[in-house]
Amino acid sequence: MLARQQLRFWLIGLGVFVVALYLLRGMLLPFVLGMAAAYLLDPAADRFERWGMQRVWATALLSTLFFILMLLVGVVLLPLIYGQVTAFVEHLPDYIHDLRDSLVPALQGFADRFTLGDEGALSVRQALTDLAQKGVGTVAAAVGSLWGRSLALFNLLSLLLITPVVTFYLLRDWHRLVDVVDGMLPRQHADVIRQQARRVDDVLAGFVRGQVLVSLCMSVFYGTALSLVGLEFGLVIGLGTGILQFVPFLGIMTGSVTAFAMGLLQWGLSPIHLGSLALVFIIGQTVENGFLAPRLLSGRVGLHPLWVIFSVLAGAALFGFVGILIAVPVSASTGVLVRYLLERYRASHLYLGPTGSSLGE
Repeated sequence: MLARQQLRFWLIGLGVFVVALYLLRGMLLPFVLGMAAAYLLDPAADRFERWGMQRVWATALLSTLFFILMLLVGVVLLPLIYGQVTAFVEHLPDYIHDLRDSLVPALQGFADRFTLGDEGALSVRQALTDLAQKGVGTVAAAVGSLWGRSLALFNLLSLLLITPVVTFYLLRDWHRLVDVVDGMLPRQHADVIRQQARRVDDVLAGFVRGQVLVSLCMSVFYGTALSLVGLEFGLVIGLGTGILQFVPFLGIMTGSVTAFAMGLLQWGLSPIHLGSLALVFIIGQTVENGFLAPRLLSGRVGLHPLWVIFSVLAGAALFGFVGILIAVPVSASTGVLVRYLLERYRASHLYLGPTGSSLGE
């Protein structure tokens, strides 16, 4: 009876927590960013403590250096990104019209070959024109809306004021908060919960910290390389490719398709230019898979790529950008919990049958 009461209590608490997250999702971004920064910086703070520095001074030093670096990156990159996005929106009608003009002759030949007649060819041409006109407005509005939302998400107030404060206090009191949570655990299950929490931390340390470094390195590489080969908006496409590397396969697929589509609009079927784009992505994948990933990603990750992709998409659908940020930690925790429950199930009479032994035996 006590076990059922405890389970009911924790399930109700979890439900209330999830509902609160959903209702407050619009204001959670600075706190999620601060928690992520504190988690990433905690090992460095622990190392400074082992070297004899007080926790508060280590926290102040790391927080200051981290956000100065972020500020410098923002000051350098934001004007460039804004300029390229603005230019893309301005040139988008020309790109779509050029694409329409290149497709119309092909469709005209298709219509002539299959004897659609003049009326059929005219209908195809009119449909393509209407689609181009609608596409200009729709895509331009979507890009403008996305950019506006991104600026709203990463506003100066959150980045320069709230997030650093949250990071400082969480990093300073990290171990104290862990002790508070540990003190709230039901005593008869505390050891098991601690063991699972350590597994979750191993997964997050192996995936999040390593993948952040991989994404940063690949963002710099792709942004620089695509700009050097002369691709229009190469900086934005390259940075987006590197950032999306956080989700397995999504970054390389999205980045390569976008880059080649832009290359076709810019250069046509030029084998030299398109070959240079292919070479950039071949080198990038070779560096990532042959050098960065084996050294920066832990072998204990245990997160299947499909599970990560599903969790990121589900988080985005439920909580927007905040959901993307918390998707991997939640999926890692859920994965550890599911594996633990499967272990319990395989050791129970539900799996072994009446002659098997349960965990309590």
